[in-house]
Amino acid sequence: MPSPIVDFYNGKTLFITGGTGFMGKVLIEKLLYSCPGVDTIYFLLRSKRGKSIDVRMEEMLKMPMFSRLKKDFPERLGKLVPINGDVCTDNLGLSPEDERRLVSNVDIVVHSAASLRLDAKLKEAISMNTEGTLRVLELAKKIKNLKLMVHMSTAFCHCDIDEMEEKVYPSPHDPMEIIRMSRWMDAGMMEKISPDLIKPHPNVYTYSKRISEALVASFYPEMPVCIVRPSIVCPAVEEPLPGWVDNLHGPVGLLVGGGKGVIRSMHCNAEYSAEVMPVDMAISGLLSIIQNICVNDAVTATVPVYNLTQGKTYPVNWGTILDEGKKCFYSNPFEIMLWYPNGNTYKSKTIHDLNVIFFHWLPAYFIDFLLLIFGQKTFMLRVQRKVQDGLDVLQYFTTREWKFKNDQLLKMRSKMDPADRKIFNIEFESVSMIPYLTNCILGARHFILKEDPKSLPRSRVLLKVLWVLDWIASLTFYYLLFLMIYNWSDSAKVLLDGVIGAVTKFMPFFRNITSPPVDSMQS
Repeated sequence: MPSPIVDFYNGKTLFITGGTGFMGKVLIEKLLYSCPGVDTIYFLLRSKRGKSIDVRMEEMLKMPMFSRLKKDFPERLGKLVPINGDVCTDNLGLSPEDERRLVSNVDIVVHSAASLRLDAKLKEAISMNTEGTLRVLELAKKIKNLKLMVHMSTAFCHCDIDEMEEKVYPSPHDPMEIIRMSRWMDAGMMEKISPDLIKPHPNVYTYSKRISEALVASFYPEMPVCIVRPSIVCPAVEEPLPGWVDNLHGPVGLLVGGGKGVIRSMHCNAEYSAEVMPVDMAISGLLSIIQNICVNDAVTATVPVYNLTQGKTYPVNWGTILDEGKKCFYSNPFEIMLWYPNGNTYKSKTIHDLNVIFFHWLPAYFIDFLLLIFGQKTFMLRVQRKVQDGLDVLQYFTTREWKFKNDQLLKMRSKMDPADRKIFNIEFESVSMIPYLTNCILGARHFILKEDPKSLPRSRVLLKVLWVLDWIASLTFYYLLFLMIYNWSDSAKVLLDGVIGAVTKFMPFFRNITSPPVDSMQS
C-alpha cells in the first residue's frame, strides 16, 4: 500500500545536526529503514577524543539499534554522509567544499543539536543552544532549494506558562543581545548573573531553548521554518528495538536509580501528569510534521509550532509510572543492587528531606566508612552527591504540572493515510503501560548497563536476599528508635507501662512481659 509520507521523502536530501544524540540516531535509522527513496542524509559530526568523524560514524553504526537496517537493507547505509563540523564554531566549522555541497543539495534541515544538561553553565548553553541555532539558521538561509528548516525545541521551554499553546511566546530578552553578551563576557561573570537573568526558568537549558525559539521565529516568513516541541523523550515502544535507550535522562534514570536501591525518596506530586513520549513516536511525529508542512505549502501568519506531546490523548501521572515501574523491576531486577528497591515519592518536601537524610546520606556515610576500614576505595558519597544533584534539578518538573495543547498535531494525525498511520505510528493511546515499562527496564539493563539477560534468575535471588536484609534493618531501626524514645521520655514510659498493664489484666499469657530492658542497659 503506497504511503504519502514515504513518497514525499523520495529524492529528498536532509541535513541533520545532533545526529549522534538519542533522537538524532533514531531519526537517521527511521529515515533509512522506512523511506527507501531518500537520496542523502548529511549529518554534522565532529572529531572527538582523537577519533575522526569516519571512526565515530563506524562506531555509531555498530550499535544494536542499527541491526535491523544492516540485516534487511545494508546498502542504504551508503546514503549516510558525515560532515565535519561543530555547532559551537563559526559557520558550523564547515569547509568551503562541504558548505557548497549542503547549499546546493539539501532540501530539509533538522536542527536537533543541543546541550541537554540541566545543570550546564549559562555560557555553554547559550553557545550551543542559542548561538548554535543562529549558525544553523544562517546556513539554511543560503540553501538554494530549502523546503523547510525544523528547530527541535522542548515542551518545557516556557515553564512559567501553565497552558502551553502551539505558538511562539514573547522572549524575556532579545536573543541577539544575549548572544553578543556571551561572546565578550567570561564564564565566571555569566554565572554570577545567571540566576537573575534566567528567572523564572529553573535552569539554563529551558531558558536557552526559549530565546532560541524567538530567534527562529525572527527568520519567518522570509525562510520556511517551523518549531517542534517534544516532551520528555523516553525509550522506544517498538522501533528500532523495543525499549531502545542510550541514556539515563528523565524517568529512565529514576527507574534505574530506584531499581538499584540508590534512590529511595523523591519529591514528587504523584497525581501530576507526566508528559512523556516514546522516542519512536516522537520521530514518527517529526517526519509526519515535515511532510505535512511541505505538502500543504501554506504561509501562515506566524511560524508553525507543533507541541509533540500526548496532551489529553493518553494521560498518565508520575505515580502510575513510578509504581508500575517498581513492579517491573521487581520482576526484572538488576545484577548489582546496593539495597532493596522500595523507595517512594513524597508530596511533602519536609518528609522527603527527612527520608533523604535517613535513607540516602546516612547509608552512604556508613558504606564509605566500612570501605575505609577495610582499606577499599570509597565511592558512595560521590555517587550520592551526583544522584542528589540530578534529583534537585529533575524535581522542579515532578512537583509542577503543565497542560500542553496539541491540536495541530492531532489534526494532522486525523488526516493521515492508513498506510502512514501504520508506518509512522503516533497512536499514543495504543501503548500498553506494563509491557512498555518492562521493555524500558530491560532496555536500560541491556543497552546501558550491559547486563546479560541470562543473569536475571541470579538477580531475582539477590533481590529476595535484599528483601530479608531490608526487613531486618527496618525492624532494628524502629526498635532502636523505640528504645531511644522510651529512655528519654517519661510520658512514653507511663504510656507503655499502662498498655502492658491493661494487656496482662485481660490476657494472662502476657503477664511475664516486661518493659524494654532500659534500666539494665543503663546499669
